[in-house]
Amino acid sequence: MTTAAHAAHLSPAYPSRAPRGTAERLRAWQQAALEEYLRRDPRDFLTVATPGAGKTTYALRLAGDLLDRRVVERIIVVAPTEHLKTQWAQAAARVGIPLDPDFSGSKGTTSSDYLGIAVTYAGVAASTLLFRRRVEDRKTLVILDEVHHAGDSLSWGESVREAFEPATRRLALTGTPFRSDINPIPFVTYAPGSDGIPRSAADTSYGYGDALRDNVVRPVMFLAYSGRMRWRTRAGDEVAAVLGADQAKDVTQQAWRTALDPQGEWIPQVLRAADRRLTEVRKHVPDAAGLVIATDQTKARAYAKQLHALTGRKPVVVLSDDPKAGEKITEFSAGDDRWMVAVRMVSEGVDVPRLMVGVYATSTSTPLFFAQAVGRFVRARRRGETASVFLPSVPVLLRLAGELEEERDHVLGRRADGTWTEEDALIAQALQQRDTADLLDDDQLSFEALESEATFDRVLFGDDEYGAGVGPGTVEEEEFLGIPGLLDADQVTDLLRSRGKGRGKAASAPEVVIVDVPALRRELNDCVRAYARQSGSSQASVHAELRRVCGGPEVPRASGAELRQRIDRVRAWAIGRR
Repeated sequence: MTTAAHAAHLSPAYPSRAPRGTAERLRAWQQAALEEYLRRDPRDFLTVATPGAGKTTYALRLAGDLLDRRVVERIIVVAPTEHLKTQWAQAAARVGIPLDPDFSGSKGTTSSDYLGIAVTYAGVAASTLLFRRRVEDRKTLVILDEVHHAGDSLSWGESVREAFEPATRRLALTGTPFRSDINPIPFVTYAPGSDGIPRSAADTSYGYGDALRDNVVRPVMFLAYSGRMRWRTRAGDEVAAVLGADQAKDVTQQAWRTALDPQGEWIPQVLRAADRRLTEVRKHVPDAAGLVIATDQTKARAYAKQLHALTGRKPVVVLSDDPKAGEKITEFSAGDDRWMVAVRMVSEGVDVPRLMVGVYATSTSTPLFFAQAVGRFVRARRRGETASVFLPSVPVLLRLAGELEEERDHVLGRRADGTWTEEDALIAQALQQRDTADLLDDDQLSFEALESEATFDRVLFGDDEYGAGVGPGTVEEEEFLGIPGLLDADQVTDLLRSRGKGRGKAASAPEVVIVDVPALRRELNDCVRAYARQSGSSQASVHAELRRVCGGPEVPRASGAELRQRIDRVRAWAIGRR
């Protein structure tokens, strides 16, 4: 049996199982892309296909054909992570293309039993000349999986270009081709758009909207939660605002960070709602699972403790510095645990098809990261599955959720005439901060979260929004959380319309309230000083008596409301009202 014939027996959704009713030998988009490649017989070919569409099966079928026709003799697969390169090697082995996933620059060679190797972009950058010699010595197909990672840094892009420039064939794959930087992606063609700005040009595309219409991926129901937040700024002022209200960007960012604080009530209330949703989904999909995407490791551990307290079962926690992270993901995928909590480890290409409920508990808001995160929930296994993603009700995330079906190209920030666009400075700044995309400016936004609460804001599904701001645990919220877990998109839409019918928009959010806490402290100290002279007491004893009567912490840690209460009380004492 030829290599291509072996590949013909691979599921079109590999490594997932194809949804019932969609598992032909090749999906229509895969067959069309393969035929287009064979017709053009190009050296470079960029395939853009939404997560879960089956890029692995398509690429291995193409590789098998090129090997059988002796167009190439060896295969090199380049992937973003160690976990993914191993996943590629396992898939290739199933179709008779043995790849060595343990090859490294220090090792230098591999067994003759292998038809190629699977490596990471970082590995290529570390041993560029070694890989160049390999593709110079033998006719090689290089498969660049999630090729946008070759634009992660200038050095990575240069290494990939230098290493694989002599390759006989190069197949670039991505599910998220757009980036917020200006690093060109190697071996990708860029063409000026109508505005003169170069954009990546895919040779074949299969977007989320296409896959949704073909029942290849799950539709996603976004459940947005707002709520009132209160925090203390670096200057000592207390600020109260509603998450997602029409307000200054820095206020929105601080309200967002306050919502994600594990010490507040927003996160526990949203986790409780998400777990309630997961329980409903598991009535119809018994092994369905949930994923919480956290901003950092500290918050990930805190969220895991809250889930443990809520469910009675410890969630799986996946952190980047855990050497067993890949094993944990694999075990979770094959197991029955309800929840996994991760920071960045569960990224594009990682296959956990039973993930159906997500909590977007991170302050990262780039289109690339958002698409990667949502992509973890769209891999369908059977018709009628719908994913549910809970997220903060902030404008940037609501916009990205609404644009999920749009296809985007990688845009280079410089106009064709060499002049800068007005956004270039912002793009350059974003590039410099790429490695800490979920961290805000400490000098500008240092703050202490004081309290938060969650309010169910709305549901976004398809092109529509449903519902209005209601409190957690209410009948209205329960109507949305209790939507059955196995309905097709039209049925979900009908249910949402019936449950959202007659509900007007949420009441307009109150304006941001800023309390000048330092001024209140000064006013309290003045009042205490005056009363101490009047009563013959010491200032310390007056402060102690106020704290005993009114409660609360010492003055430096007291809130604006607590300071105001003490001011009113000491003034009452001064006029004889004890």
